[in-house]
Amino acid sequence: MANTETSLKECLASIEGATGVALVDYTSGMALGTLGGSKSFDLSVAAAGNTDVVRAKMRTMEHLGLKGQIEDILITLSDQYHLIRLISGRSGNGLFIYLVLDAKRSNLAMARHQLKKIEEELEV
Repeated sequence: MANTETSLKECLASIEGATGVALVDYTSGMALGTLGGSKSFDLSVAAAGNTDVVRAKMRTMEHLGLKGQIEDILITLSDQYHLIRLISGRSGNGLFIYLVLDAKRSNLAMARHQLKKIEEELEV
């Protein structure tokens, strides 16, 4: 099992094209940890904003009566991928990993695969 800091470091080191990562509590909008980003891209602000995305999707699923679990949510921009991976299991209830990828340097399928492996090892 890996702690938050180790998992965030592994995301940046092992996922091709990763430029930033955060562990986020979507009940409060607070980032529990961030790594990467830049002066022009504040991960804490992005993490807080993406809590609205997660909440909206959960509300929509509830209104539609959908019983499945959200694995991840993908937002594609012209030059970036934003991947939101909800943490499964009892220790991660209410948390998600937010990963920012450079679209030109990343393989989205491999990034999703690697992020799933990291999420499974995360101990919060």
